[in-house]
Amino acid sequence: MTIKKKVGQLVKKHGTSDPFELARAMGIEVIYEDLGKSLGYFSSLYRTAIIHINKNLSNEKQLSTCAHELGHIILHPEINTAFLKANTYFPTTKIEQEANEFMVELLFNQGDDQVVTVKEATEKYGIPEQLLYKNF
Repeated sequence: MTIKKKVGQLVKKHGTSDPFELARAMGIEVIYEDLGKSLGYFSSLYRTAIIHINKNLSNEKQLSTCAHELGHIILHPEINTAFLKANTYFPTTKIEQEANEFMVELLFNQGDDQVVTVKEATEKYGIPEQLLYKNF
C-alpha cells in the first residue's frame, strides 16, 4: 500500500489530519523536552509508542516533527532509526525519506482549506524543498 493511501485511511478513520490529534486517538504519548539540536524521535516502552519533540522548536516545526515521527510509527514500528544511526552502518536514508513523505501527505495533501506555500513549508515547517516539489 502506498504512503498516500495509508495517510488517507488514517485521516478517514480518525477524522483529522492533525498529527497531535491522531497521536492522541491512537494512544501515542507526546512528550516535549529539551533535545538540543535534535528535532525529535520516537520510542516504544512496553508496546506503547512515545513521540519525543524538542520543546524549543516553533509550533510549526513541532507539528511537522510530530507528523514525521508518526510516519515512523505507522510505517516502521519495529525500526529504531536512532539506534541504527548510532550503532550500525545500516543506511536509514530510505526510512527517513518515507517518514518525510508521510509528513508531507498528512500536512499538505489532504485537501484541507489551509494553503501553504513552498516558502512557508521550507522556512516555517522545515520541509526540504526537493521533497515538496516531489509531492506537490
